[in-house]
Amino acid sequence: MALKKQHFAEGEIPIFDEACIYKRGEYWQFRMWLPKENKYARKSLRTRSEATAIEKGKAAYLEIYANLQQGKSYFSITTKEGVEKYLSFRQRDVELGHIVKGRHTTIATHLQHFLSFIGKDTKLKELERTDCENYFYHRHKATNGNVKQVTVQNEQSTINALMKWLHKNGETHIDGFDFKKLPRLDKGNEAIRRATLTNDEYEALYRAMRTYTAKHNKLDDAELRVRKIVQHYVLIAANSGLRVGEQRQLRWSEVQIERHKVNGEEQKLARIHVRAETSKVRTSRTFLCRNGQYFERLREISKPKTADELIFTVDNENELSKRTLLYHFHKMIELADIADREVRDLVPYSLRHFMITQRIMSGLTFRQIADMCGTSVAQIEKTYYHLNDEIRLTNAVANYRKNKDGTIQTI
Repeated sequence: MALKKQHFAEGEIPIFDEACIYKRGEYWQFRMWLPKENKYARKSLRTRSEATAIEKGKAAYLEIYANLQQGKSYFSITTKEGVEKYLSFRQRDVELGHIVKGRHTTIATHLQHFLSFIGKDTKLKELERTDCENYFYHRHKATNGNVKQVTVQNEQSTINALMKWLHKNGETHIDGFDFKKLPRLDKGNEAIRRATLTNDEYEALYRAMRTYTAKHNKLDDAELRVRKIVQHYVLIAANSGLRVGEQRQLRWSEVQIERHKVNGEEQKLARIHVRAETSKVRTSRTFLCRNGQYFERLREISKPKTADELIFTVDNENELSKRTLLYHFHKMIELADIADREVRDLVPYSLRHFMITQRIMSGLTFRQIADMCGTSVAQIEKTYYHLNDEIRLTNAVANYRKNKDGTIQTI
């Protein structure tokens, strides 16, 4: 695309006869007419030196000219428009099964926080790598200090994934932000460990749930049904370690009850199949879960008509909503009088942490637990190994003896 030679006023220094630099105040500016867009491209060169301005002007001209030759526009869409395009792109990943719907919702939430910080009408091509240096401070202040550092780190990762995609598609001049480095999180620190329940607290919750669903509360049939469904959600979650999304999408055809003899006693186990499309890691798995009778009791409550119906549903059509689940879960936690519940961030996902901790304390290997829970050995080891005083005690008193034949035997 050929550019027409321009005529310049006094004080304007031509750049390749088609652009110019000029002074505004103490600083040099760059200007270039774009006939296809019928606008001037303008840019501050951020220098007081004429010689430096000429070099920067030439570089700006060559960059713009090269982009025009590739059919790229110079003028920018807004950050809001860029986010909408990216979310539309990621929606296709949901449809193809590359990410779960809940992940898309999380991405959208992260990017809404980004827009509230950077501004919805900000031009993408005006963004600089340093524009998000104070992002953590903004989020900390906006939430009165309640936002967790790990949450902000996840948001920053999502934001830079957005910028990388926009840059690849010619919408930005940068491929990411240089966020201010945050303090390293101490994974072993009790203050930031994952929220879960102790054995005594789970027993208290178990008793509270029976009270919460008792007939003497004089509840109507619809309310009693919802409470019992949430009660059994909690019981099954604490025994299976299923993720919230996996459990809410579980169907009756994916659970079979089996009877096994364990130490001379018959136990009911549930064989659970998790579909790849409902798993966060997009991998299917099948495992056995204790207390299969909870599924049998729930079947009596919900009375499914077909094996393809959802297990956790109020109307036999839609998944148990997160809102309903969270509301009744918190009511039961409150009734159980769990200590410091207001600041411990106890949520249904805490039941997965409870189950994993129980399996560790029962002596299962990290590999066995990882296979059951659909995660990696490294993740289990990193997150849970130092959470319990019992494990710390075992580590402290571990000993061995050396046999006469030279072999070592742990004591």
